[in-house]
Amino acid sequence: MIALPDAPARAIERLEAAGYESWVVGGCVRDSLRGAQPHDWDLCTAARPDEMRAVFAGERLLETGVQHGTLTLLTADGPLEITTFRADGAYADGRHPDGVRFVGSIEDDLARRDLTVGAMAWHPQRGLCDPYGGLDDLQEGVLRAVGDPDARFREDALRILRTVRFVSQLGFAVEPATAAAMRRQVARLDCVAAERVCTELTGTLCGRFARRALLGLADVLGYVLPELAPMIGCDQRNRHHRYTVWEHSVRAVEQVPAEPALRWAALLHDCGKPACKTIDEQGVGHFYGHPKAGRAIADELLRRLRFSGADRDRILLLVEQHDRPLGDTAQLVRRRLSAIGEARFRDLLALKKGDAVGQGTHPEAIAALQAIEQQLNDVLAAQACFSLRQLAVDGDDLTALGLSGPAVGEMLRALLDATIDGQVDNTRTALLALVRARMEGTI
Repeated sequence: MIALPDAPARAIERLEAAGYESWVVGGCVRDSLRGAQPHDWDLCTAARPDEMRAVFAGERLLETGVQHGTLTLLTADGPLEITTFRADGAYADGRHPDGVRFVGSIEDDLARRDLTVGAMAWHPQRGLCDPYGGLDDLQEGVLRAVGDPDARFREDALRILRTVRFVSQLGFAVEPATAAAMRRQVARLDCVAAERVCTELTGTLCGRFARRALLGLADVLGYVLPELAPMIGCDQRNRHHRYTVWEHSVRAVEQVPAEPALRWAALLHDCGKPACKTIDEQGVGHFYGHPKAGRAIADELLRRLRFSGADRDRILLLVEQHDRPLGDTAQLVRRRLSAIGEARFRDLLALKKGDAVGQGTHPEAIAALQAIEQQLNDVLAAQACFSLRQLAVDGDDLTALGLSGPAVGEMLRALLDATIDGQVDNTRTALLALVRARMEGTI
């Protein structure tokens, strides 16, 4: 049923030749059974760490988690994590076992895992070990906790967000008892490091079935992202929007490329709307100033989740400028390029397309954005000047004419503006003539 690559197959052979029962286990089994290529292969064995060292004497071994019975064998095909059959002790911190004890069977080891679809093991001769019905759940597209779901989530609260991520990546449904336990135990996520929360949420946003996870488990996500909770159920009461703020944002998420910064920007772009909502005399909703308010909310959220400065700046620019026109003429496109550069211009185009589709009311907006994209490509193909570095003169040229200090930068900026506006050609002769004329006060 599963064809093992050479490295894990040889590792199992060596361990079993030395008398230690061994299996491939966990996510690699799950992914193989559903026809996906595993990212890596993990082994589980009756061998203790010192016995693994003896079996693989002369090989490169890393003691990545030896206190929990895990060694990593470095092979030509990549690293193999090999872990002794174990049972976990109590989880006093709600994330990590206080200790482990080694056990004698693969069945006992599988009992400590979170979801049935990840609690399966495979052996080249013995076949599938599936004590919790993981294969049936895999075939039916169900995520079910192993044993008592409350106990699984009390042990490690991050499993709640892992389950949300699996919904997004696999498109599976969470079994009702498991979903109820996720909601009962969600407050335990308070003890999870922000970086780990961010990793799981990013994986959720970038999944193929992100909309299913974000809509179906919105209350769970609203707990870990309290800044966004007001978006859930917020009726826009506006003919330009068919959906609530949360539903609209989720639909925008699925329309932008599955690149983390873009997906976060799509989720956050309208987060300022609930705080800015007003209703006019005709009962129509308005959200004046929501991009600026959204930037402040997003900034707080991104800092709390420990985003890098570069990613935070990129996302915040998109949130703040998502409603600002990009320009529908070559001149206006060059001005926006001058202000934000090509990369952010393309980011905004992607976000605006997602935003337009997410509204569900104005399909013609996509054609307008495609026309702007063509203007952008034409400007770039023509190598039209839109940045200081493209000017045919530089600061040294202006210094040679007698300018100094801030006046140099001001003059360069004026030259760029004149070039973009079509007042002067971007040639050294024409630009220097304009500088002299400005210095002499003749224009």
